[in-house]
Amino acid sequence: MSKYKEIFLHKQDLLRNRPDKCRVETKADSHLVEDFRSHVKTRGFEVVLDQPENMGSSDRGPRPSELLLAALAACHEVTYRLYADAMDIDLQDVAVSVTGVSDARGFFNVDDGVDAGFSEVFGDINIVSNASDDDIERLRQTVNRHCPVLDDLRKPLKVELEVKRRDKA
Repeated sequence: MSKYKEIFLHKQDLLRNRPDKCRVETKADSHLVEDFRSHVKTRGFEVVLDQPENMGSSDRGPRPSELLLAALAACHEVTYRLYADAMDIDLQDVAVSVTGVSDARGFFNVDDGVDAGFSEVFGDINIVSNASDDDIERLRQTVNRHCPVLDDLRKPLKVELEVKRRDKA
């Protein structure tokens, strides 16, 4: 049994028998440092996000929307790896490439009828596998049902961001 299948089965057993372990909170703290450059901390990691020079910034990291696409691609890869092993489907390699399309008029308030974010995301899932076409399709459908970032992007998500003001010292 692969280590990923072992982890998968262990987590299923844990979550079935310990409902108190089901809730998972993920936190990110960000601070605008200079121009449009932000330093984001999550768990023990720090990520720099920025805007390109044509936006007046220093281009020292990906834009937030690029990080969203990166999160989707990496999450899909992880979900393919985990579920391929859990379902005993041969998967030797997986790589995901995604592209998001947006209309800048939304972000720059040129047209109130245009959304600020992506209007579509498309891409390719490149796999190396000796599995049958039916198994690959079964895997694809399972991944599309269980990839957390894909799920977040596909459904309306309750988001509440409260402004907390403090006076400058």
